[in-house]
Amino acid sequence: MVEELAQADDAIAACAEAPAWPLPEHDLIAALDAAHRLQQRLAAVTLTLIREVDGRGIARTQGASCTAVWLRERLRLTIPAARRLIDLATALNTGNPGIRQALADGAISQDQARVITDTVDTVNRSADAETADKAVGVLVDWASQFDPTHLRKLGTRILDHVAPDIADAAARAALDAEARRATRDRHLTLSEQTDGRLRLTGTLDTETAALFRAAIDPLTAPSGPDDTRSPGQRRHDALADICRLTLRTTELPEHGGDPAQIVITTNYDALTRQLSSGTLDTGLSLTPEAVRRLACDASILPAVLSGTGQVLDVGRQRRLITGPLRRALVLRDRGCAFPGCDRPPRWCHAHHIHHWADGGPTSLTNAVLLCGHHHRHLHHSDWTVHLGRDGHPEFTPPAWLDPEQLPRRNHYHRRT
Repeated sequence: MVEELAQADDAIAACAEAPAWPLPEHDLIAALDAAHRLQQRLAAVTLTLIREVDGRGIARTQGASCTAVWLRERLRLTIPAARRLIDLATALNTGNPGIRQALADGAISQDQARVITDTVDTVNRSADAETADKAVGVLVDWASQFDPTHLRKLGTRILDHVAPDIADAAARAALDAEARRATRDRHLTLSEQTDGRLRLTGTLDTETAALFRAAIDPLTAPSGPDDTRSPGQRRHDALADICRLTLRTTELPEHGGDPAQIVITTNYDALTRQLSSGTLDTGLSLTPEAVRRLACDASILPAVLSGTGQVLDVGRQRRLITGPLRRALVLRDRGCAFPGCDRPPRWCHAHHIHHWADGGPTSLTNAVLLCGHHHRHLHHSDWTVHLGRDGHPEFTPPAWLDPEQLPRRNHYHRRT
């Protein structure tokens, strides 16, 4: 097998070096189909090898705790991906041989093979081997027309086609099996990067996915005509808004219930000149703009130092707009005050119009409600805000946007 794989590797290497642009349309499509079919057939070989490695216990003989860990190091896979390969390899080895043959023939993809294996496993618990063989044939045929997601949905009613007399009972069994798989495969991985960012990967079970979508979807719509964020950036900011709202509740366990306690060390004199960066208690740094923005409405514990390094202030949070003052602010602004934004008060920060680091007071006349997006926007753009004669916020656009710089208001929250 090693020799044959080496020959295949040489052939594929030659294909990779060959340009695709001279191919006529028919040959280009045929080449794509052939490459995809080879990929599927090679997946069958890979799974056979993984099954043999796992069966021999090679991982432990080479010092790994399990085959999944060994595959992670050998093939640079994630542990969940490695486990899925091991599970599929085992299922193809012990299950209906027609599934592995379909994968080896290039008739189905690896993901489709996983769906068919799961579906036939459910059929086996409800019917006999002959019915399972019929189910494999139907599912493989459907795989030529439907992607894995659609195929799984169709598979939940496979017995309607191959054994209608037991279909209802089997549908319940399939639903239970799907719930067990979702519970088994659920995970969330937090990968900390060197620059302080966090990479999130994972799989949510059906119930949690529904909860997550219900919470995040209303916050991912553009917040106004000025919102140029990508969909991915809007989802990111929506998750941040959900976290902030959750931290404001009193229902979290110990160490929760208040906005995040972030210790930022910064130099007071430089901060007032808008020049000072900040250092988190994790050792990572923030830009001066981020420090000043967080100081508006985050429950950070400032460790403000003098020029000689003497601690001037640690843990005083009186700059925060909370309690009755925030309630008064909510009654006045009724939501994000930026023109055209419809975000409600619970998603908003309290922004100091005249920054606290510049001597601005914490008062109703020096505050305005802003959603997370427009809070960042105001800190990083030429927009300015002040209170009009009637005490309501007015925003002055930059000259490039409006040469006359006429003040604008948010009319969304007002009934007039």
